[in-house]
Amino acid sequence: MIIREAHTEDLEDIISVLKASLGETSSKKTSDVWKYKHVANPFGKSLVLVAEEDGEIIGVRAFMRWKWQLGSQTFSAFRAVDTATHPDHQGKGIFKKLTLKALELAEQAGDHFVFNTPNSQSKPGYLKMGWREVGKVRTQIIPQSPFRFLQTARKTPIYDNGKPLNDLSDLIKIYDQRRLKDAKLYTPKSMEYLTWRYSENKIQQYFISSDQDHYVAAYLKDRGKILELRISEMIFVDQIGKDKIWKFINQLSSQYKANIISHNSLEKFSNFQIKGNFGPVLTFKNITCKSKDHEKFLEDSSWNYTIGDLELF
Repeated sequence: MIIREAHTEDLEDIISVLKASLGETSSKKTSDVWKYKHVANPFGKSLVLVAEEDGEIIGVRAFMRWKWQLGSQTFSAFRAVDTATHPDHQGKGIFKKLTLKALELAEQAGDHFVFNTPNSQSKPGYLKMGWREVGKVRTQIIPQSPFRFLQTARKTPIYDNGKPLNDLSDLIKIYDQRRLKDAKLYTPKSMEYLTWRYSENKIQQYFISSDQDHYVAAYLKDRGKILELRISEMIFVDQIGKDKIWKFINQLSSQYKANIISHNSLEKFSNFQIKGNFGPVLTFKNITCKSKDHEKFLEDSSWNYTIGDLELF
């Protein structure tokens, strides 16, 4: 078995392995989606490894590039995302071999750490390879009218993907400057990032509202009897922007009869807000961070993440 970095010409075989291993019900598995996630990313191309046996690709592992910032220091990170082993070759330890090789290459390149929110099936494997739990992701829940549970018919959402954004450069600059002073890890935002992550997302569509005072991206998540309006990203620097976001979100909630609104901003948007660690478990794998940074990053209070920084897409 050969473990190597993927080449451009491997893409068709990579998609075949993903489909054979994971099916197509959980997410779209096409070359366009793969290129969107792993090539067009403004943080850089993903680190992608494949397992090859007898000239056939039988496993794949992708680390999506990401950036985190703490004060003036920028950390080159990876999100451990797409991974698959062909069903005919499971039980050979391919997932572990690919992941350990990816960590080795990341260390050689001087990258700092890997983070992800693995499910209950994959988390034990990550922990055995040295991942550490930071804790469940902070989430704030805002219940909506209980009478909406009586309404069974739901409207088909009309999302805003593809619309060009207003110029938010000044807003983003002030927002990032304030994050610098928080002494917490955060993902630096940019027009390029917001366009890639939300407007041009080929997997999840979003409701988007923006002007010189605010930016917000949200979507509806059907949880069976509960319809969740999830706010993935919101950027504002004063009460004017905050009010515009809340007006937009309230309009969406009313239009689509959401049962709950979720977000993880440190800001308070309602007197009936339920705050807790309700999200998936955030895990962390150190690569080259100094010991003082490593220990600090294992504390949930050291992170100022948005849902959009962590959710799967």
